[in-house]
Amino acid sequence: MKVCLGCLKSISLKGYCPACIKKLWNGDKRVKTVLDFDKNEFIKIRRNFADKFSISGVQDKISLKIKDDKLEPTGKEGTYILKPVPINRVPELNNDVPANEHLTMQIARQVFQINTAENGLIKFSDGEYAYISKRFDRRNGDKFLQEDFCQLMNKSPETAGESFKYDSSYEEIGKIVHRYCNASRIEIEKLFKQILFDYVFANGDAHLKNFSLIESDYGDFVLSPAYDLINTAVHFPKESRMALDLFTDYETESYRINGFYKRIDFFKLAEFFMIKKMREERFLDEYVMKKEKVYHLIKVSFLSEEAKKRYLELFDDRVKAVSD
Repeated sequence: MKVCLGCLKSISLKGYCPACIKKLWNGDKRVKTVLDFDKNEFIKIRRNFADKFSISGVQDKISLKIKDDKLEPTGKEGTYILKPVPINRVPELNNDVPANEHLTMQIARQVFQINTAENGLIKFSDGEYAYISKRFDRRNGDKFLQEDFCQLMNKSPETAGESFKYDSSYEEIGKIVHRYCNASRIEIEKLFKQILFDYVFANGDAHLKNFSLIESDYGDFVLSPAYDLINTAVHFPKESRMALDLFTDYETESYRINGFYKRIDFFKLAEFFMIKKMREERFLDEYVMKKEKVYHLIKVSFLSEEAKKRYLELFDDRVKAVSD
């Protein structure tokens, strides 16, 4: 049996299962799911379209759209984002970056019911895997307003310096959700779950630009689907445990003693977010309850054996932290 390049479930043929074809390619089985260009051509395309892409972030990526049953690069109106193995190498396990992001996004959705961008792996013409994500700010040809939390907080290099993406706390993000979301009680729980997930899965890059509000079909604003979820500690083992502090001007006694966040710290964040205690306990407890499901997805993922081992060790360490 083969493994689906989308959901990682067993399938009889290479490629994607019917459900992932429907989600990623709008049900069109004719879409060619091997790209017509290789990594070297990607680099040239990225250079040629450098001033036309509207995709933020520092990782190499290009925008794609479907034309004549194949995915082709585009400088405007793209519906997919393609991210290959980093050209500027990360410190460790560089070739595992696309598979890492794919696995982490799938765990978020399948195991912890976090709404994520549709995503999968796809091959260049030379057989190398890249990560592909479907844009969620375009629906039925219409573009919906989306603003990340740097925009919402007026954070930029001019207003907050070069580290503007890290110039805040998760507590402050919660205040913005309460301010701008009509259904804030629902959206604040989504935010809490995503922050907790980022911690447990060692995503040290969960900064202000990696959280957004997006216009809903009804014209109000909700937390966008999660994107850029990746276990960064697999590649940067010496990085800090979180991109932002949990709190703006507060520390628990546990944090002062241990120097890292534990279960009580997330209880306090949930209190600041005005989430009911019964709900916060449920969100934390499911990381122990669902460990076997996480183990399975790590096992069948496209990570190398070394990356799988490191990913699993990091997960177990963080689960222990939020369980004690």
